[in-house]
Amino acid sequence: MLKSLKIRAVLILVFLVVSCVFLLPNFYTPTGSLKRYLPSDKIHLGLDLKGGMHLLLEMDTAKLVTNILDRKFNGLKDAMIRDGVRFTGLDKKGDTMVVSVKADQKEKLYNVLGKEFPDLKIAGSRTEGDTLQVDLTFLDKEMTSLKENAVRQAIETIRNRIDQFGVSEPLIVQQGANQILVQLPGIKEPERALELIGRTAQLEFKLVDEENMGKASPGAVPEGSELLMMKLRNRETGVATTTPILLKKQALLTGELLTDARVRLGTENLGTEPYVAIEFDSEGARIFDKVSAASVGKRIAIVLDNTVYSAPVVRERITGGKASISGGFTTQEAQDLAIVLRAGALPAPVRVIQNITIGPSLGQDSINAGVRATVLGGLLVVIFMVFYYRLSGVIAVGALLLNLIYLLGAFSGLRATMTLPGIAGIALTIGMGVDSNVLIFERIREELRLGKTVRAAVDGGYAKAWVAIFDSHITTLITACVLFIFGTGPIKGFAITLIIGMIINLFTAVFGSKAIFDWILMKYKPRKLSI
Repeated sequence: MLKSLKIRAVLILVFLVVSCVFLLPNFYTPTGSLKRYLPSDKIHLGLDLKGGMHLLLEMDTAKLVTNILDRKFNGLKDAMIRDGVRFTGLDKKGDTMVVSVKADQKEKLYNVLGKEFPDLKIAGSRTEGDTLQVDLTFLDKEMTSLKENAVRQAIETIRNRIDQFGVSEPLIVQQGANQILVQLPGIKEPERALELIGRTAQLEFKLVDEENMGKASPGAVPEGSELLMMKLRNRETGVATTTPILLKKQALLTGELLTDARVRLGTENLGTEPYVAIEFDSEGARIFDKVSAASVGKRIAIVLDNTVYSAPVVRERITGGKASISGGFTTQEAQDLAIVLRAGALPAPVRVIQNITIGPSLGQDSINAGVRATVLGGLLVVIFMVFYYRLSGVIAVGALLLNLIYLLGAFSGLRATMTLPGIAGIALTIGMGVDSNVLIFERIREELRLGKTVRAAVDGGYAKAWVAIFDSHITTLITACVLFIFGTGPIKGFAITLIIGMIINLFTAVFGSKAIFDWILMKYKPRKLSI
């Protein structure tokens, strides 16, 4: 008995010390010695308590399919040229590519498709004279996979951008087939964050179509070219304007091979204006070297999300895979551009379908209301337990206090996020703890009415109440796990609190209060129990 009590006492004390250590405020010493051993973060507050931004984004899957089809279109064209397939036409019609070849090139075409494009299927074919036309589309399962991967890629891209923006504890999860939920607690610049998150950041290098520049207009663009707007900023007034510029549609190089993007100040031509220095990987450097060598004396436009930022003349061959993007940026604009380029491009544009900003004062009001409700509920429970169960009620209150310290210590140690539903979960955990003690105490009363000794009544009460307590906690724990798996946002916050609370409550309600009873019975050997 004594050995068992010592083991339980040591466990209770160890858990109590660990919880208190995690709940200690931040420590910063000149040498940083304590910082290595104590957690530097307190309990994180969720969006509803701290204030911030709630966004629901929807990915443009139609544009995604178009982007993927464009890349596949160029890849198929290059493959047919490389393998000597003599084709007479290659067009896009919606989600379908139409390849026209001479009838005698059929086997060559099918060999290319089977070897390099297993994700494409032949949707139909027809013969007109000696010309064969083949309709190509994506396999259904391949298209589903591409869309799922695109959403996952978008989530990681958005997460990388937000991490570099400096928001702590963001929530970024998929919701539905093509929607992404983003919560940014404590965000200070919501408009800037929105611009940063939603930017597609598709970087392309394209040749300026100098030959047809004077002939092009918005209603008449030569085939193989496109008319985009180029940003200009007056250095003296700072006023930004745009002007049309005609580019070749075919991109010479894209940002997929980008490895780094940094803000720099000043060049020979830019004075002290900030610009973005970019660097490509080895493959990108090789392509950039080849492109620049073939474009000496020509202008190459730097295009980001269909907006031209600059179109410098290539004076000489550029080696090393380094370039710069200038466009009369402010420092903040250059920093944001560098962030999205480093984080990578979104696979397709996203649009905001829900935007809710919660002010910090409203979050503080929620904290105050939640704390008041929890404290008031806890106080009423304490009064009831002490009044109804006397000294045993005091022991139960001690176990509840222990439960609360363990729960907050676990939140701090796990760096979990506390939400308003989480506070509700704490209140529910307190209620479950009281319910457990009520079951135990009523069982002890029954044992005492049967004439058993105090020790026998306490042991019997705990033994008989254990099954009911365990069953109720396990069923609640299963429910909380289902809420956590299938819920989102505040529901997850409630579920996390409930899961942690149920596990801790089983320990404190049964082992914690039982250890106190055993210590009293061993030390004072009472003949009557105040219950």
